[in-house]
Amino acid sequence: MDEVSGLLGETPGTVLVTGATGALGRLFARHLVVEHGARRLLLLSRRGVDAAGAVELLAELGALGAEVELVACDVADRDALAAVLGSVPAEWPLTAVVHTAGVLDDGVLASLTPERVAGVLRPKVDAAWHLHELTRHLDLSAFVLFSGAAAAFGAAGQGSYAAANAFLEVLAERRRAEGLPASALAWGLWAPQEGGMAERLDEVDLRRMARDGVGALSGSEGLALFDTAMAVDAPVLLPMRLDVGVLRAQAVSTGTTAALLRDLVRVPVRRRAEQRSVVEGGSPLAVRLADMSADERASFLLELVRGRVASVLGHAGAGAVEADRAFKELGFDSLTAVELRNVLKQETGLRLSPTLVFDYPTP
Repeated sequence: MDEVSGLLGETPGTVLVTGATGALGRLFARHLVVEHGARRLLLLSRRGVDAAGAVELLAELGALGAEVELVACDVADRDALAAVLGSVPAEWPLTAVVHTAGVLDDGVLASLTPERVAGVLRPKVDAAWHLHELTRHLDLSAFVLFSGAAAAFGAAGQGSYAAANAFLEVLAERRRAEGLPASALAWGLWAPQEGGMAERLDEVDLRRMARDGVGALSGSEGLALFDTAMAVDAPVLLPMRLDVGVLRAQAVSTGTTAALLRDLVRVPVRRRAEQRSVVEGGSPLAVRLADMSADERASFLLELVRGRVASVLGHAGAGAVEADRAFKELGFDSLTAVELRNVLKQETGLRLSPTLVFDYPTP
């Protein structure tokens, strides 16, 4: 246990886990017992023992030798949380907090209402703040916040979720500045079979993320990254799987890469020189089109659009996309419409409207 004693501290105590009956909450509750030696867990969730699988979870953790209490508590309700914390027995003082709770409500910015934003921020932001204020006087060895990579890299339709995660990361920085323990883990994509938020993703979503160089974490990989993160002295970490080969290919193709990844994936010098050479003549695509006849340009551009549509929708190739069929009939929604706009914007160098597929309803 020496390698993980920093998480639970030297004194046996209670470890609090929020969102405990969710997929990640269950996964990490087991891990805290099996690998980190937790002997008493205080598990919080909105439904408590009424949640699906809760009884089985309690039995499993008990069989592993842990004393477990599962309480129905809205952690965003300060009074309810204070009451639960006040019930922690003196002989088992609270020594660590792992805040996994969270919800998604994806939508483009124009669709977000105050109610929708609050629904996402409440279980992440309000709950984290109450945990911070109500435990800051305690001698905690760990205060772990489950964030998400959306705050660092952006994610289609996740404006509210990105904002909530950004708050958690700033809170971790603030706690560290005050001499308090804190680690915000900005998780990448979890494999859908692990459950949780990734479970709602379909094959098109997963292929889109794979094209962006983001792979899915298995449960064992995520747990190993968690253990590594607990040994790293930094307030914010990004445990995620990246396909460096895909990212490098993108850098070669587009001449750009995400700012956070520039030390990992460098834009080739030749590609930058090519970009500079076409500044006056337009984008590389414009230079290529200049040598074509009008008919050739029309045919080439139509195939380009059909190919990008096929890629966004997860089809095998452009042949699956009918040129005169409406985008809505092809399966586009507000998020995939924005993704297509972004892809074509990068391809053409043009400023394109987010409403592109509505302004021009067929390929």
